[in-house]
Amino acid sequence: MHRTEYGPHGAREDHGPVRYGPPVPEPGLPVLPELVGVLAAAAGDTRPEPPGGGTVLREAACAYWARRGLGGGPADVAAAPGTQALLLGLIAAHGGDVLMPRPCPAAWIPQARLLGRPAYHVPTPAECGGVPDPYALLETVRRVRAEGGRPRLLVLSVADDPTATVAPPELVREACEAAVAEGLHIISDETWRDTLHRPHDTVLLSPAEMCPDDVTVLTDLAGALAPAAWPVAVARFPATRRGAVLRARTLDVLTALGALVTTPVARAAAHALREPDAVTRRIRQAARLQAQVAAAAHRAVLATGALARPPQAGRHLYADLGPLRTRLAERGVTDSMELEEYLTERLGAPTPGGHRFGDELGALRARLGTGGLVGATPDQRAASLTAAAPLELPHVGYALSMFAAAFDELR
Repeated sequence: MHRTEYGPHGAREDHGPVRYGPPVPEPGLPVLPELVGVLAAAAGDTRPEPPGGGTVLREAACAYWARRGLGGGPADVAAAPGTQALLLGLIAAHGGDVLMPRPCPAAWIPQARLLGRPAYHVPTPAECGGVPDPYALLETVRRVRAEGGRPRLLVLSVADDPTATVAPPELVREACEAAVAEGLHIISDETWRDTLHRPHDTVLLSPAEMCPDDVTVLTDLAGALAPAAWPVAVARFPATRRGAVLRARTLDVLTALGALVTTPVARAAAHALREPDAVTRRIRQAARLQAQVAAAAHRAVLATGALARPPQAGRHLYADLGPLRTRLAERGVTDSMELEEYLTERLGAPTPGGHRFGDELGALRARLGTGGLVGATPDQRAASLTAAAPLELPHVGYALSMFAAAFDELR
């Protein structure tokens, strides 16, 4: 695939081919046995799920959102095997151009390109990623229209990949009000909302809470509820006539693609979405573990002189190694593609460069996964999950020391 990026006001930036996308950051934890049991029990069921998911899965998704203050019924929900297929259907259901923050999840950009839709990146404020600066959003819309474009859709993420930040409610409100005032529909990717490192201290406002008729919510269960190897994502459409039309168009695309959730995965996903005690306990344990490991990794990165916002959600952090440009250049690293190769080799894990998230090729940024720091074996990972002080475990301490060593040589 040819990689053409768009500047904040529509200028194209051509940086060559991208032949694969970075994987979703792995939790580094064993799959919850209860989910394995549900999947195994359904393995003999050969009946396919219908396009958009069966009633059981969609009802479970409705209950999941209802617990988070978002109403709606099964007729307002669609499911697909992962974010990519579902987002492709959502973008296809809307006409016009797509706006998204810079940086943004790597899964977003290819979908617009596959549909031949212009995609315009909008700068984010200094304190967080995932949500565009409201004034930059309005300016981008104005410029796109002045150049003959038709901006119709804004994709954002309040709990963000790649920056691992959570947008403050006042920013979400201002950005959404600006988007709706300009006639944009909003797709809110809330894949990481259940991975908040400090859930009692962090306020997460879904755009659907304030603009229910203008927001479609997208959630990939690979964020907190199910392994990435069991692909399933769900979308909640507005409970309006327009929402019903958009859902029908999205189902048309999913049907044409054959993008169906398999029955065993659908059963496991429905169980996870109902959030029984074992699932909620695992979510809390995993978030608590990642909070400590990501904070330690963040300290190691800052100690070298690099920059990174404090991680607030997810299993990663987004580092800017621009202050180390001279030392990196001595090692043949002058852009984010070369930085990706350099860090992947030294960390021994996929470390995608910022160019995969819509950032400029010349910016020395990368997403650093933290899931691999919790252990190399199932026993080590299980021990990290239940430890009162996981950073004191020998295997976690060793992993963090090796992580820090990869950056120490750049001091």
